[in-house]
Amino acid sequence: MELTTMKTRTEKTSFTQLRGLKLAALALGSSLVLAGCAGNPPTEQYAVTQSAVNSAVSAGGTEFAAVEMKAAQDKLKQAEIAMHDKKYDEAKRLAEQAEWDARVAERKAQAAKAEKAVQDANQGVQDLREEGMRSVQ
Repeated sequence: MELTTMKTRTEKTSFTQLRGLKLAALALGSSLVLAGCAGNPPTEQYAVTQSAVNSAVSAGGTEFAAVEMKAAQDKLKQAEIAMHDKKYDEAKRLAEQAEWDARVAERKAQAAKAEKAVQDANQGVQDLREEGMRSVQ
């Protein structure tokens, strides 16, 4: 018995067309996902930024890091306006910048307070030394 092989002809164009169709579907799906993300207001980021600004104010940022606090508050206000205008990408970017400005202000305020505490402690030590020297004489 003789085996014969069946010769089938597959067209390369159908494979190429199928591959192109898959790529087109992938591109379309990706763009829809990205468009969906761009259409949502960045409310979570906005809330995080408000919290960071409030924390910086509580830490003394307005006193010890006035420039950074002003920048944070201005950017937060701009983000609020961008959200109102439904410019969500811009709003998110501004809110993120405001958050980091607020965090810098908070850290600067904490560092300034720590520096003041060190100065007060050093002054207290100096006062004690002087008082000790007076009582010895």
